[in-house]
Amino acid sequence: MAAPETQHMHPELPDPKEVARTYAEVAQRASHLISEHVQRQLKKGVSAPADELGIAQAFMDMMAKLLANPYKLAQAQMNLVWDYFSLWQHSMLRFMGVNAAPVAAPEKSDKRFKDEEWQEHFMFDFIKQSYLIAARHIHDTVCCVEGLEEQTQKKVNFYTRQYIDALSPSNFAVTNPEVFRETVKSHGQNLLKGLNNLLRDVEEGGGNLRVKMTDTTAFELGKNVATTPGKVVFQTDMMQLIQYSPSTENVLKRPLLIIPPWINKFYILDLREKNSYIKWCVDQGHTVFVISWVNPDERQAEKTFESYVKEGVVAALDAIEKQTGEKEVNAAGYCLGGTLLSTTLAYLAAKKDKRIASATFFTTMTDFSEPGELGVFIDEGQVSSLEKKMFERGYLEGSEMAGTFNMMRANDLIWSFVVNNYLMGKDPFPFDLLYWNSDSTRMPAKMHSFYLRKMYMENRLVQPGGVEIDGVPIDLGKIKVPCYFISAIEDHIAPWKSTYMGARNFGGPVRFVLGGSGHIAGIVNPPAANKYGYWLNPVAKLPATADAWFEGAQQQPGSWWTDWQAWVSAHDTEQVAPRDPAKGKLKALEDAPGSFVKIRLDAHKALAS
Repeated sequence: MAAPETQHMHPELPDPKEVARTYAEVAQRASHLISEHVQRQLKKGVSAPADELGIAQAFMDMMAKLLANPYKLAQAQMNLVWDYFSLWQHSMLRFMGVNAAPVAAPEKSDKRFKDEEWQEHFMFDFIKQSYLIAARHIHDTVCCVEGLEEQTQKKVNFYTRQYIDALSPSNFAVTNPEVFRETVKSHGQNLLKGLNNLLRDVEEGGGNLRVKMTDTTAFELGKNVATTPGKVVFQTDMMQLIQYSPSTENVLKRPLLIIPPWINKFYILDLREKNSYIKWCVDQGHTVFVISWVNPDERQAEKTFESYVKEGVVAALDAIEKQTGEKEVNAAGYCLGGTLLSTTLAYLAAKKDKRIASATFFTTMTDFSEPGELGVFIDEGQVSSLEKKMFERGYLEGSEMAGTFNMMRANDLIWSFVVNNYLMGKDPFPFDLLYWNSDSTRMPAKMHSFYLRKMYMENRLVQPGGVEIDGVPIDLGKIKVPCYFISAIEDHIAPWKSTYMGARNFGGPVRFVLGGSGHIAGIVNPPAANKYGYWLNPVAKLPATADAWFEGAQQQPGSWWTDWQAWVSAHDTEQVAPRDPAKGKLKALEDAPGSFVKIRLDAHKALAS
């Protein structure tokens, strides 16, 4: 009876022949990929490594300043030693069964160490605390180096964090308890599957690694994402204009024009019926029009910021007026779309054009003096290098910009998928938000160069006449229409205090609202979810600083959507019969979401170029 019991206690080992075949297949695929990648690099020619981002120079400057104060450096090293002594003492007590307070503990929001073994097993607890101690001391040593230029310091801080995040013990098979358990349980099959996943991602990336975040085959535009019914009623080289079908007995007289950023696709506002801002607006009685930007290639290389104003927003206003007969609309712009909306508003104000009667700005920067972490990537050297690449092919690849945004939240958007896909050997979960996030868009070279230089580097939009559109000087102070600003307290792309500074430059009444969460979740926050809340300070004039505004603000429960609806409808309560997009004066070209939004980038082509 001993043999069966032993067999029950020790699971049967995998077939050695099957393991050998798997290893042989992986080795063959890896050899093929490496050979192809080497051949491509040889054809391009071997060039000396370039520090296009200025990382090496930044750290050289930091070390020079750091070594100039050896006493401070020695003090930092001694503090590190003392923390490690404390950790050894803590670990020995735990080994002997004595409970002791940890020397270092992760933030409650840190998902890397959520597995209970990080706390329960003294060895994994030691590894975790050792890492956290080292990470804290590295950061504290380099974060505030005396005499270092501000831009260099920001660059050092950012890339030090990338280094620290990459070396987390959660990212390695031997030091991650969850991966360790799965490896023992599956006799290493998770690592074999993970290696296959890794090779698949390298193959699909044309020799470059593109970490797969979601199952893209699980979604289809118009089928299970971007499903709000409507028609494309107008089209230019720059965009398609979608009008959505009404769902109420009457609609507000003023149509609503939504201007999304062209750095992403518009359906972030129409992912699913239950969290679709577009569908919700339709159900509140708005006649909703949305711009769906073209995914540009070399044919749009000469398109400028001015093109997005005139061939985008102004062309959409002309089309809406023809379709509905209305001379006034409410307009809303998201992020970069909001920056475009503010520019268009000032342009129209200078021309005495009053077709936009109210404006709403989602996480929109118009004052770029404090751009947050994105400023790390924007200086003369980096922009010049980027311009060289863009002007050679006529556009900026969407994958390059997507990589930048992912680095800003590396633990959530890079390393968690490395662990799931390559160490645990699992396929990524179908998630509509990550499907949208992976559906990146290009940007015309001329426009993006203008945007980086005139907005970020020179901050000209807040300077009266600092930017011109078709010869018209842009002055945000001439915008007199009511404006609604909604920002997000945890936004790392458009920091809320920066958006607040920009809101103060407008010449009319401004309602500033601060939502919970971040750049996406803070905006896509339907009332039914009852999450996050928002802050209001109903002052007639915005205080001089964001901090002063926040001191007088009160947090409200629920979604800002309901506050916005009350605000926008109060400016014009008149209602008319619903407008069917198929029966308007403009010919319906195709069903929503249209064909422009369905053009996905070829990942192999994009990353191989």
